[in-house]
Amino acid sequence: MSEDDAATKAQQAEEEQDEAKKEMEQLEDNPPEKLEDWPDGKAKYETLGGPEGTHTYEEGPEKNLGPSGVRHHEDGSVSIDGEEVDNPKEFKGDPIPGGPTDPDAQAVAGEGDENGDDDRS
Repeated sequence: MSEDDAATKAQQAEEEQDEAKKEMEQLEDNPPEKLEDWPDGKAKYETLGGPEGTHTYEEGPEKNLGPSGVRHHEDGSVSIDGEEVDNPKEFKGDPIPGGPTDPDAQAVAGEGDENGDDDRS
């Protein structure tokens, strides 16, 4: 590979990365709620708000994803900054299709309740 070819490929890779960053910047004010609405391609490898460490969650566009102090507890309750919320369902997303919380997913051997039973069929 000649130096011109390498320089051209490097320039092309840099342009693709710049395009991916621009695509993510457009999502900062109104991020998608569904996973399938997030970008594909090179943009899916970019971080919302840019590289880690340049600002806090509350100072950057990440705040549009929801409050930073949300904690989900094993008993199903949800708290924000230590205060339990009245309706935990408001802070739970839809199950990921085929995932462990998807009621329509097929049972997987070894993933039942403590007795080895599973409600899913």
